[in-house]
Amino acid sequence: MYKTVFSYVGKYKKQAILTPITIMGEVAMEVLIPYVMANIIDKGVNKGDVGYVAKMGGVMVCMAIVSLFFGAIAGRFSAVAAVGFAKNLRGAMFRKVQEFSFSNVDKFSTASLTTRLTTDVTNLQNAFMMFIRMAFRAPIMLIFALIMAIRMNGKLSIVFLCVIPLIIIGAALILSNAHPRFKAMLAKYDDMNAKVQENLIGIRTVKAFVREDYEKKKFNDNTEAVRKAQVHAEKLVILSMPLMQMFMYITIISIVWFGSHMIVGGTMELGDLTSFITYVGQILMSLMMLSFLFMMFIISRASLQRIYEVLIEKPEIVSPASSEKEVADGSVSFRNVSFSYFKDMSNLALEKINVDIKSGETIGIIGGTGSSKTSLVQLIPRLYDATDGEVLVGGRNVKEYDLDALRNNVAMVLQKNVLFSGTIKENLKWGNPDATDDEIISACKSACAHDFIMNFPDGYETDLGQGGVNVSGGQKQRICIARALLKKPKIIILDDSTSAVDTATDSSIRTAFRENLADTTTFIIAQRISSVQDADRIIVMDDGKITDIGTHEELLITSAIYREVYESQQKGADE
Repeated sequence: MYKTVFSYVGKYKKQAILTPITIMGEVAMEVLIPYVMANIIDKGVNKGDVGYVAKMGGVMVCMAIVSLFFGAIAGRFSAVAAVGFAKNLRGAMFRKVQEFSFSNVDKFSTASLTTRLTTDVTNLQNAFMMFIRMAFRAPIMLIFALIMAIRMNGKLSIVFLCVIPLIIIGAALILSNAHPRFKAMLAKYDDMNAKVQENLIGIRTVKAFVREDYEKKKFNDNTEAVRKAQVHAEKLVILSMPLMQMFMYITIISIVWFGSHMIVGGTMELGDLTSFITYVGQILMSLMMLSFLFMMFIISRASLQRIYEVLIEKPEIVSPASSEKEVADGSVSFRNVSFSYFKDMSNLALEKINVDIKSGETIGIIGGTGSSKTSLVQLIPRLYDATDGEVLVGGRNVKEYDLDALRNNVAMVLQKNVLFSGTIKENLKWGNPDATDDEIISACKSACAHDFIMNFPDGYETDLGQGGVNVSGGQKQRICIARALLKKPKIIILDDSTSAVDTATDSSIRTAFRENLADTTTFIIAQRISSVQDADRIIVMDDGKITDIGTHEELLITSAIYREVYESQQKGADE
C-alpha cells in the first residue's frame, strides 16, 4: 500500500531526499550550540575572560545563522516535495476515475470520490511534509542530544533514560486506538459531501418547494455528525501533548534538583548543568515530535487506505488485449441477455432479451418507469456489461471491441443532460474536437438548436456557465443532441432526450434524423407515443422484459400495454 501510494512522489524525489540532508545540518548546529554555551559560562563568564566570551559568542551567532539557513532550505524542499506529491497523486486518482465504468463509480459514490480527491489527499500531503522533516530531524536530534548529555554527565542521564520508556508506552496506548476513530470520521465527511452535492445540484427544486429550512436542518445534522466524529477521534490524540509535557516538566525538575546538588558538591559545573538541561529539552522535544509524527501517521493512515482503494480499483470494463478497432456497421443484436446491477441473477434488471436490429433502422423503445429501457441501451456502448448472454454490434460481441472505437461509433444523449463550463461551441466540440463551423451549424440545425443559439448576443461563443445554467431544459437537450450528431456515429441513442421540447420541435428533430441519418441506427426512448410512432419498429418493455415488438399500427392491435398508453395520451390530447 505504502509503496504504491508514495511512488507518486515522482520527479519530486530530489526535494524529498534533500530535505533530510539539510535537516541534518540544522540539527548539528542546534546540538553544538549548548556545548559552546557551556564553555562560554565555564571558561569565559566564571573566569571573567571577556575576549573568550566575545569570541565564542560570535561563533554561536554564526552557528545559529547556519542552522536558520539549513532550516529555511529544508522547509522549502519539504513544501515543494509535498505539494508536488499531492499534485501527482490527485492526477493519478483522477485518471483512474476516468477509466472507471459506471459500476465502479457506483461502488464508491461520487461524494466519496470527491472527499478522497480533496480531503484525503490534503491529509496525506501534510503528513508527507511532516514525515520527511520530522522523521529524520527527531531521531537525529534525539541521538545526538543523548550522546552529548551522556558524555557530559552519565549519572544525571539516568533520570531521563528512566522516563523515555514511560513516554513511549503512554503514546503507544493513545495512538493505537485512534485509527478506527479517524476512519469513521472520514466516512462522515463522505456523507456531508454527498448532502452538499445533492443540494447544490437540486437547488432549483429546493427553492421551488420552499424547503430551504428543511435542507438547512439536514445539513446541520450532517455537520454535527462530522463534528462529533472529529471530536471523538481527536480528543484521544490530544492527550499525547499534555502527557509529554508532564513527563518533560517532571524530568527537568528532577535534573535541576539532582544537578544543583552536584554543583554544590563540586562534581558538576554550572555551565554543564545549563547545557545539560538544554539537551534534555532537545531529547524530550524530539520525543514529542515523534509522538506528533505518529499522530499524523494515524490520521493519514485512514486517508492513505481510502486513496489506495481508488488506485488499485480495477475498472470492470476494459478493452481486450487484442481488440477490434473498426465497427463494421450499426447493426445490434441482443442474444439471451440478462443484466443485474448487483451481479445477482436473482435480482435482474433485464431478463432474457432477444432482438436483432438492422443497420440504419430506427427503433423506438417505450415502457413504464422502471421497465429498464435505459438499462437496455447502456449495454450497447458497454457502459455496463451484460451479466448473461451477449450484445453484438456490427456482428461482433461488444466485448471484442476497443472501448474507444466502440464508444466513438455510439453516440448517446442521456436522460440527464450534462453541459460543461465553457461556450456553446466548446460543448458541441465534445462530440468532435475537429468539427468545422459548417459541421457544427449543420448538426445544430438537425437538432433544431441553431435558431435559438443565434438569438444569443454571442451566438455559438455564448458562455453557458457551470452545467448550462443559462439555457432552458429544452435548449439543453437540443445542444446535447447536436453534440451527439457531431460524432457522426453508426448508432445514436436518444434516451428520453426530447422530453423537454414541444411536439412540433420533436417532430422537426425526427424529420431531420430521417433525412440526415438514413445509414445510422437510431434508438429513441420516449414516454410520448408521438415520438416513436414513425419508427421502423417499436419495442415495448415491462418489468425488464420485451413484451412486444412491431410497428405502430401492429402494436395497436397486438400489444395491450402499447394500446393503453396510446389511448390514454390520445384521450389527454383530445381533451
